[in-house]
Amino acid sequence: MDDEAQSRAYAKADFSASNQRFVDGLAQHFASCLQQVVDLGCGPGDVDIRLARAAPQAIISAVDGSAPMVALARNAARASGLASRIAVVQGVLPGLPFDAHTFDAVLSKDLLHHLPDPAVLWDEVRRLGRSGAAVYVMDLIRPDTPDAAREIVETVAGEEDPILRQDFFNSLCAAFTIEEAIGQLRVAGLDHLEVTRSGDRHLLVRGVLS
Repeated sequence: MDDEAQSRAYAKADFSASNQRFVDGLAQHFASCLQQVVDLGCGPGDVDIRLARAAPQAIISAVDGSAPMVALARNAARASGLASRIAVVQGVLPGLPFDAHTFDAVLSKDLLHHLPDPAVLWDEVRRLGRSGAAVYVMDLIRPDTPDAAREIVETVAGEEDPILRQDFFNSLCAAFTIEEAIGQLRVAGLDHLEVTRSGDRHLLVRGVLS
């Protein structure tokens, strides 16, 4: 989201339920891995702030390709008093400015459907994580039809900014099915990771790197 209006609309939207579910599940299943953490596609930084509060030992590198989103995330980290533990970096996949096998946990929420080639996410997951690192990736599930996507938008975001509603519809239509995500992992050599449904409109990929 390089457009400032889009970024502001996204930042103002209430994703607290799914963001907190993401962080709660991560803390429950991978608490010991929450040390050096990278979040790919951090958006306005809400997930990272919630995670930093839930895991006081975590040092988080939060990455986004959008300059407006990076600015929002940096402001949010400063306002929360957690800027010393959340470093917000602008970067795009592939080619992030981190050494290989640097992180104990590789996270991503709602990035996968934005990527023209989803393989770049899984390649970067393998590159960045150490052996035994946690992988925790949540993304939207594509509805069966555009009409079903519109119904979800009206149910979930009917009162939100029209810009956000259009972006949400586009994201739902661009998302993948669970079966497609499983296929992506198979091609990437990550088929040992588990893919499940999370809530009513997300899939969750989780496990550890070998």
